[in-house]
Amino acid sequence: MATRIVVDPLTRVEGHLRIEAVVEGTQITEALSSGTIFRGIEKIVENRDPRDVWSFVQRICGVCTHIHALTSIRAVEDALDYRIPKNANIIRNIMTLTQMVHDHVVHFYHLHGFDWVDVLSALKADPKATSELAMSLSDWPNSSAGYFRDVQNKVKGLVESGQLGIFANAYWGHPAYRLPPEANLLAVAHYIEALNWQKEIVKIHTIFGGKNPHPNYCVGGHPSTINMNDLHVINMERLNLVKSKIDEAQTFVDKVLLPDLFAIAGFYKGDLWGGGIGNFLCYGGVPMTDIREPDSFLFPNGAVLNRDLSKVYDVDLKDPEHIKEFVSHSWYQYDDPQAGLHPWQGKTAPAYDGPRPPYHNLDENKKYSWIKTPHWQGHPMEVGPLARFVVGYARGNKPIKGLVDDALQRLDLPITALFSTLGRTLARALEAKLSVDHLAGFYADLLANIKAGDSQTFNPEKWEPSRWPAAAQGVGFAEAPRGALAHWVKIRDGKVESYQAVVPTTWNAAPRDEKGVKGPYEASLLDTPVAVQDQPLELLRTIHSFDPCLACATHLISPAGEELAKVKVL
Repeated sequence: MATRIVVDPLTRVEGHLRIEAVVEGTQITEALSSGTIFRGIEKIVENRDPRDVWSFVQRICGVCTHIHALTSIRAVEDALDYRIPKNANIIRNIMTLTQMVHDHVVHFYHLHGFDWVDVLSALKADPKATSELAMSLSDWPNSSAGYFRDVQNKVKGLVESGQLGIFANAYWGHPAYRLPPEANLLAVAHYIEALNWQKEIVKIHTIFGGKNPHPNYCVGGHPSTINMNDLHVINMERLNLVKSKIDEAQTFVDKVLLPDLFAIAGFYKGDLWGGGIGNFLCYGGVPMTDIREPDSFLFPNGAVLNRDLSKVYDVDLKDPEHIKEFVSHSWYQYDDPQAGLHPWQGKTAPAYDGPRPPYHNLDENKKYSWIKTPHWQGHPMEVGPLARFVVGYARGNKPIKGLVDDALQRLDLPITALFSTLGRTLARALEAKLSVDHLAGFYADLLANIKAGDSQTFNPEKWEPSRWPAAAQGVGFAEAPRGALAHWVKIRDGKVESYQAVVPTTWNAAPRDEKGVKGPYEASLLDTPVAVQDQPLELLRTIHSFDPCLACATHLISPAGEELAKVKVL
């Protein structure tokens, strides 16, 4: 007998995602992904000065603020053919990789960790045995029996008080949990440590961007002034602080995140469901030299179809046949409802005709989401760390290939294991390693430039609108923590004529297309086991492996400025 289950909201971070799944026996046979809130930022920035748009569009999300600002800046610079100084590119790369490392650690422990870790099981652990396990994995100093006993007592106190706080709203004791008590206690301890660590690494953003979240940016470079003799700008003291935070991040990734990942993955490596559509897209990003030189990208550009690693397709964001958004199952209106539009021709015209909340179920045969359906050359695509590593691996990128091959060898898994929920989680942690190692390299490059007498961070050449063409269009792109991100802008007479953002969660959470082909979330849930229907832990594990952040894809407030949905965090 088939049962339809609903998880709403599913996200542990921003936004509102609804998943409906049909379970037959102990497996999911059908799934529906719905973004339940409308995003209208594109309409807000029309007719504004394009030099100011970054400040608006970075409010698309309270998590990925930096990367939206950077992508917007790049769109305007592309439209104006605006070149930036070398130091500005390096600082932007440091900001990007800082966010990448921060986001991936937070995701592993705080947004995804409890899909793998049973907190209440940790109360049964032997602190001495946990200490022995910890010391067998790394030489991280917080590994004594007394330390783990203190953590255990802290969790026990929360449980006995009935005030679980951050440990509430989960399926503790679920049969899909596989870790022994000692591994659970280790992970819980590192969950708490990661909470303290994450507030330190973001100081890099406050140094270069003035604040975090929502750091400052500017078209034509970066607003940070460098002067070793000025107490009020970027000087050696501040640069030394940046270096110390990079060193701390490198230590945490090497001695906490990666050992935990391999320890946990060893218990779950038989659970290789959740592979999804098998198409992967990466715009490329983190340019070693210039954003116009893709051969210099840390993350190679490309698309892989049907898990075929022998062929990588080039991606052109300006080609109207490469990127199109469809709305056949989305609450938007196009002149031709079955046609797809390239973002330079894109429209954001809301047209809700769904059920009036609250409702029991959505109808997948009608429109059912506020998220559009983007395609690359007619294909739905998965984006994110797994996509970046699949494309990089297929391109023969040595750092990426080395990390993947080493990890799979340690876990005794084939390359096909990447195409799974576990593989998606593995790729994100490996990307944290790749990112934190390059952070140190970019810092060294910046220091070398300054020592050589180059302190320029801004190019004023095309700052004044009088130097702009009457009409121009551009695209800015980046690899955000959650995947391929691009903003398309049209400028006319010094103002924004039109603006479209296609964000990572739009790709991954997309509803099915006009032919009924599912998006990545929906496809990933097919054949996923569900041991307990009213506790769909396996469903959460798979969708959370994408790191869903619906804020980027959706926003809605009432005319009075009040939020129209209340979130219960799972």
